[in-house]
Amino acid sequence: MEKRPFRTTCSTDICFAIFISSAIVWIFLCFDYSTFHPSNNGVRGISSSLNPNKLLLKPSPLSARTLDPCSGRYLFIQNIPSRFNSDLITNCQSLTRGTDKSDMCPYFVNSGLGPEIEDSRGVFLNNSWFKTNQFLLEVIFHNKMKQYECLTNDSAMASAVYVPFYAGLDISHYLWNPSITIRDSSARDFLSSISEKPEWKRMFGRDHFFVAGRISWDFRRQTDEVSDWGSKLRFLSESHNMTMLSVEASSWKNDFAIPYPTYFHPSKLSEIVEWQSLMRARQRQHLFTFTGAPRPDLTDSIRGMVIEQCRGSSLCKFIDCSSDGVNCDDPTTTMEAFQSSIFCLQPPGDSYTRRSIFDSILAGCIPVFFHPGTAYSQYLWHFPKNQTAYSVFIPVRNVKKWDESIEGILSGISKDRESSMREEVIRVIPSIVYGDPRSKIGNLEDAFDLAVKGILERVENVRKNIREGRDPSEGFDGPDHFKYTFSNND
Repeated sequence: MEKRPFRTTCSTDICFAIFISSAIVWIFLCFDYSTFHPSNNGVRGISSSLNPNKLLLKPSPLSARTLDPCSGRYLFIQNIPSRFNSDLITNCQSLTRGTDKSDMCPYFVNSGLGPEIEDSRGVFLNNSWFKTNQFLLEVIFHNKMKQYECLTNDSAMASAVYVPFYAGLDISHYLWNPSITIRDSSARDFLSSISEKPEWKRMFGRDHFFVAGRISWDFRRQTDEVSDWGSKLRFLSESHNMTMLSVEASSWKNDFAIPYPTYFHPSKLSEIVEWQSLMRARQRQHLFTFTGAPRPDLTDSIRGMVIEQCRGSSLCKFIDCSSDGVNCDDPTTTMEAFQSSIFCLQPPGDSYTRRSIFDSILAGCIPVFFHPGTAYSQYLWHFPKNQTAYSVFIPVRNVKKWDESIEGILSGISKDRESSMREEVIRVIPSIVYGDPRSKIGNLEDAFDLAVKGILERVENVRKNIREGRDPSEGFDGPDHFKYTFSNND
């Protein structure tokens, strides 16, 4: 009997059947069907019909996560009425910086970075330096978010929901208004609008976050007394479940601090590397410096004592921002002073934190703190956990009993430790600057990236609490009473 040759091909019908079967198996293994199921989706959210403590959970299959680099990183930008963001920019003439009644319009150019700096004195290195206003973080963050690589138009796929509410610009209209009803009206309208969205009902806002370019206390008026400062935004019930990122956090657990914007917004990695090299090589003729204005009305503030000691030391450079002819809004004035100093004093002023912290770090100047609430309990996602590695801490519990010499303390620091701290400060620079929203700076995490990473981890921890049957409000309710206290080791 004649042998038939072994066939390496199959008939058309058989091959087609095999192909279809394989494709179905592959789709079943790799596709996360949860994106079509509102109560068991990739967000692992809470549907409006579910008790938040009884959450249906199904992690994405491992194969799907491997194929999708954005798995667990998707963000959804919530659509909100334009009166809460873009209209504020359109009507920028009505915005003020506070006691300075000049309008904010010039600062909104270049995606909120402000005008480019004219560097006639050679203080800066390239064209990535701008006159950035300290209150424009929410605009810069929003423009950065528009370029985020893992945005999704499907909120069911999102791990967190970003709400582009310009809370700081909005409240600037009303902060000095004697009517608390007017001060709170915009906040109430905003929360009423956001809480009606279908995205809200999945986790009742616990996966939502927004950014404020002002300190948290501007939104935490605790009473209805006209003399009390700020709006009641963060004490309104719907706001409890949202996380706020602001330049200074309060002691409440749903606030997180992220860096003030600096003047440097690099558009590529090489600009950061060049700047770091320049700050390493910088010759610093002053031991320490302080840039700021006195606060005579703050009787318990250390600022007056800091200024007194700086003025009395030949090793200290004092830039008095209250003096005629001194313009501390000029980036050249402040950055030149910081670049010429080894240590930069950062006493609290009207609040615990200062933009100056980040400008001085940018200049390679080692920060000197006098209260843990100025940095250590604030920028948990952006500063090294080892506080002594990059800064000096001089604890002042009682100003009236404090008689230490700042010059003596700083002079006693060895050159080796000084060099080590300065190197750590320079290493921190990429994590405290916001890259130009119009460019991508490569695989380097800037302040924006670290903030997003922190939010994603926070929301995932909330989901973990729910999966494990714990109270979903854990991490949201009440203040952390230890946030601004001194440690026992001080």
